[in-house]
Parts: sequence; C-alpha cells; structure tokens
Amino acid sequence: MQLQRLPSKTAFIVMNKVFHSASSQILNSPRGVCYARPGGEELLSKLLDRKWTMKSPDTIIHQIKLSAAHGKHGGGQWGDISFLNNTCPFLGDDMIMGDEDRSFYVVRDDLLHPLVNGNKARKLDGLLPLLKDHLVTDVVTCGGCQSAHATAVAVSCADRGLKSHLLLRGEQPQILTGYNLISTIYGNVTYVPRSLYVHRIEMLKSHANLVAGNKGDVVWCNEIFEESLTAQRSRAPDLGQMDADRGANNCTRKVAIINEGAADAVALLGVFRLVQYLSQDHLLGRKRAVKFVVDAGTGTTAVGLGLGAVYLGLPWEVTAVMLAGTIDGYKQQERDLICEFKRLFGFLLNNSRLTEVDGETVHWVERCRPRKFGNVLEGEIEACQQIAQRTGILVDPVYTLAAWEMATLLSDKELKGDANVVMLHTGGTLGMFGLAQRYKSYFHTLKDGLFHPSNI
Repeated sequence: MQLQRLPSKTAFIVMNKVFHSASSQILNSPRGVCYARPGGEELLSKLLDRKWTMKSPDTIIHQIKLSAAHGKHGGGQWGDISFLNNTCPFLGDDMIMGDEDRSFYVVRDDLLHPLVNGNKARKLDGLLPLLKDHLVTDVVTCGGCQSAHATAVAVSCADRGLKSHLLLRGEQPQILTGYNLISTIYGNVTYVPRSLYVHRIEMLKSHANLVAGNKGDVVWCNEIFEESLTAQRSRAPDLGQMDADRGANNCTRKVAIINEGAADAVALLGVFRLVQYLSQDHLLGRKRAVKFVVDAGTGTTAVGLGLGAVYLGLPWEVTAVMLAGTIDGYKQQERDLICEFKRLFGFLLNNSRLTEVDGETVHWVERCRPRKFGNVLEGEIEACQQIAQRTGILVDPVYTLAAWEMATLLSDKELKGDANVVMLHTGGTLGMFGLAQRYKSYFHTLKDGLFHPSNI
C-alpha cells in the first residue's frame, strides 16, 4: 500500500482511517492492567543485585504535545497534527498538571550512548559483566546487514577487550554505511547466504566451534547465566574465579554465543532495571496508570516491560507494535521467555503468586500500516523528517516510527482515558543510512529539496 500526496486536510482524514483498525484493536481488547503481586518487589531486588554494564539505569524523559497545525505546519502523513517537544516536563505527582492537553511522553533511551543505545543497551546490561567474570574471550552473534544488535555487541565487546564475530544475513553492500560500517570497524564480520541464515542455531554453533578451535570451549549465554545462578543457589565459590584459576594454566579460547537480537531470558534483567527506575515516585510513579508503547522486533523488550510491571504491581498496560511476525508468534515468544525465566529463577519465586504468570503481560497490536518486515512505505521518510524538524527527535521508518504512530493514536482522550501514554525510544537510528541506499527514490525529496508547503 502506498500513500499518495494529499492536501493537508485530506491527509489527516486518511491517517485517521489508517489508524482506525489499530484503535479498534485497543478499544475492543482486554486491558492488561497489572495488579500487585506479593513478593514481586523483593524478587526484583534480588534479581537486580548484580554487576551491570551501565553505571546507572538513568534516562531522559521528554513530553510531546500535539496540537492542530496551522499554515506551515500542515501537510504530510500527520495531516493537521503538529508536534512540540517539552524537554522539561512535569513528572511524578505533577504529571497530571502537564497532561491536560493531548500529549505523550518519550523515554529517550536513544541518548544512552552514541552507538550502543535503546533496547540494545538494556538487553546487554546484565549480560556483559557475566562474560567478563567467566573469562569469555570471543562472542559470536548474528543479525541483518544493518543490525543495531550486532553493532551493540561489537562495540561493547571491543570496549572490554573481547573479540566479536558477527554473522550478517545476505551479501556485503557495495558501500559500507550505518550499522554495517560500525560493525565492520569494531568486529569481525562474515556475510552468510540467506539459505544458510535460516538455520540460525546450527549456523551460530558451527561458527563458534570454528572460532574456538580444537581446544577451545563454546557456551551459550544462558548456560553461563545458569552457572552463575547455580553458584548463587548453592553459595558455591565464584565460578568466574574458578574459570580464572583454570585460565591461568590454559590460554585456549572460550566462545560465548548470543542469540539474534539478544532474545534470551537474561536480556530481561536490563529491562527490569529500567522498569524499576521509571517507577520511582519522582518519575512515572507506581500509582498512576500508564500506557507504555514500544516497537517489537523479537518482542523481548516488550515482555521485559510487561513482566517487570506485573512483578512490581504497576498499573501499566504495555502495547507492543508487531513488526516481524504474527500475533501467534509473538504470544508464543512471550510464553517461551516467561517459561525460561521461571525455569532459571524458580528458586527465587518459591510458592508465591508470581509463579502463576505465564503470558498475557503484553498487548500485541498490528502496525498502523502493516507491511513485510523491513519495508518502508511512501511518505514515511518525510514523516521522520517532520518529527525531527519539529521535535529534535530522530526516529526511523522501520522501528521507532511505528511506536511514534501508535503513541500519537493512543494520546487521543477517548483511548487513553486517565492514563499517561509513554513511548520507549529503542534507538536504532543509524539504520537510516542503510535505508538511504535501499530506498533511493524515497530520499530524493530530501536530497532535491522539493517544494512542499510544510517546508515554508
């Protein structure tokens, strides 16, 4: 489906029609409101008592105010909607004072690090210290040609003296740019034919064994995590130190495998840490209803937000915009992650009601304009440009634009009710460089500076 250029008022009508099916999903679906789970706060305190990659979970929160556009601000995908960024919004108990108009908040995780930001940083937050403690020498992971995850792994490993080996899907681009360029600079990149990439598990294991050699060891990240938990349960000597003792007399490689997108239970820990931070009284608090919006690639971040909210008893409803699969696939991924989490941390859950949680922590919805994953539709580059020019916030058309669209929709009084709408900016904006190569015709309007009323 392509969106033709339309006059301002007509575009706004079309946008409302496009959003209608998404709003119907929200209005007609059961609310995933969280109720207090006894012992949840104690559980999270135990889970989060560990070493972290980031010194602090702190992040910045902005407020986007929506209003009717006049004259120069009209036109484009947003029709008669104009955005204004309030970089110092009321938070905590004062949020109700600053939320009288149509608006939503943005958690600016895109500002965490110039190269390792957004949910990529959160998912690696609890994992990287474990790799260091267990004397890992090399890390193998995989992703698309413009994978933000692969870049995050490469940069983070280089920062800690580890070697990263990145298996990227498809062929090497003629010109290296965006995340592909950064991955190549920081890591060791191998391009894998799509026919082989389909079998990710076998591909990762085979390459890890090649890196390890005859005398090296290969482990999955969840296995390292289980070792650390076993030591915690039995209060055995620190396994990292045991590895260090062995390593003193053995210089072989120890290779750890991280799944595509870090879609493992261990990745939930960093997201839990974010939830705990945001739930502080001076930020989002624990009593006010929140509609949390996030774009979903693997869905791991959405599950982390939903499960963390349930364990803390927060009145948060997590809405995840599906980008790369069906609703049945995402619900199955949610169940699998929660099942794996409970298997690992069952000794902490004991017999509390927390063991009853097995799904339904996330409200999965279609994108406002569904399409095959990775595709960009006409008008979306201009939509990202308009957001950047009006708010100073850069979103990309594959991931974060989808969350921005949904947050804009939910900010309507009829849909949000008394809740605050909060979007998590998952970063990934370097991917725009790769899109500029793939969708050259869509970027010509930016290059040529074509006249449009909204540019005046």
